[in-house]
Amino acid sequence: MKMGTVIRNIHRTSQDKLELLRSYGVATTHEAIGRTGLMKPYMRPITHGLRIAGNAVTVLVHPGDNTMVHVAIELCQPGDVLVVAVSADSTDGMTGDLIASSMMAHGVTGLILDAGCRDVSDLIAMGFPVWSRAISAKGTVKATLGQVNTPIVCAGVLTMPGDAVVADEDGVVIVPFAEVDDAIAKGELRIDKEARKRERLKAGELNLDIEEMRPWLKDLGLTYYNSIEDIS
Repeated sequence: MKMGTVIRNIHRTSQDKLELLRSYGVATTHEAIGRTGLMKPYMRPITHGLRIAGNAVTVLVHPGDNTMVHVAIELCQPGDVLVVAVSADSTDGMTGDLIASSMMAHGVTGLILDAGCRDVSDLIAMGFPVWSRAISAKGTVKATLGQVNTPIVCAGVLTMPGDAVVADEDGVVIVPFAEVDDAIAKGELRIDKEARKRERLKAGELNLDIEEMRPWLKDLGLTYYNSIEDIS
């Protein structure tokens, strides 16, 4: 696909479904979709306590150039999340408070950026959620074309336009658009299961017994001794 390609229209998950994924969080959603879709752990939030979910507007940029981020903002709808990949490794400060102001004005829920961000104090004060590879004051230019709403690989994860993005302090997970309903159903089951287990753990039961781990641990060779002297 040639550079300069921009796709205007993408499919989107409804906000009520996104809210369910947001309430589950990254860890539960990641488990619900078979432990897939989790971006590399260097993608960290610039502030604590935020959790978002939204539809991915994908952006491909080049190192040192944020042109296509500006192009993408025009296409965003309320509830979208900009997911920005770079054609080669980069930690340049691709976005700051000015771009974030524009994103917020267009209803963008957050930014996932496989590069650097800057103006961090301002971004935190604005309450704009950003997950980035790095923090860097190094600026960028506007000189080269990339792509918007095409398939990208961001922090090791294939991301399609319209996929669901869930992000919190545990990281960022991508849920393929076609798997959202299944992720919601499995996530709900996992939430219920964990709630029941949590009560049993609080009551003093061990996970060794709740999960019936003892028989297969014994088969693997787990052996208890009363003291070190008993080992011959």
